[in-house]
Amino acid sequence: MSAGHPDARPRRRSPGHLAVIDMQRVFADPASPWATPRYADAAAGVRALLPAFAGRVTFTRFLAPERPAGAWRAYYDRWPFARRPPDAGLWALTDEFTGLADHVVDATTFGKWTPALAARTAPDDRLVLAGVSTECCVLSTALAAADAGTEVLVVADACAGVDDDSHVKALQIMELYRPLIRVTTIDDLLAQAGP
Repeated sequence: MSAGHPDARPRRRSPGHLAVIDMQRVFADPASPWATPRYADAAAGVRALLPAFAGRVTFTRFLAPERPAGAWRAYYDRWPFARRPPDAGLWALTDEFTGLADHVVDATTFGKWTPALAARTAPDDRLVLAGVSTECCVLSTALAAADAGTEVLVVADACAGVDDDSHVKALQIMELYRPLIRVTTIDDLLAQAGP
């Protein structure tokens, strides 16, 4: 096939599978002890990404275990407000995402690379991460997925941390894992996935 043949154009790669990490009321509510100050920025980034991943999106939720074990006991001693059942309002996805979440994976761990999420990500596909918080659940999910051999892209401007400094430091740490984990932006990711 000659370089001038129309089929010789480079093919755009599928954007992969988008995991929207923990876009829940407990992280959005400014009065919450776990409030993420730039939650609204991350939410806007997620909304910008969703159309490119139609049918390939999983939302996750962090939940408290019914009976914390091991070191989690001390964690929930520190954060007793979070000892709530899965149907408590604080664990709900924020209103803007409830109608969009066709697939939801719940986990009582920071990392959301669970068998359920792994099953929704094709073996040779990439996992794209957005959500909160960058230095906790996003980071934990990225590392576990990378260890499993999955290519991971973290969309910096569709994530938010407990503060700006922690967000930036977490992104810098994940960049150290290249090529297993790469940090990207909404614009760059959508440009790669465009027609």
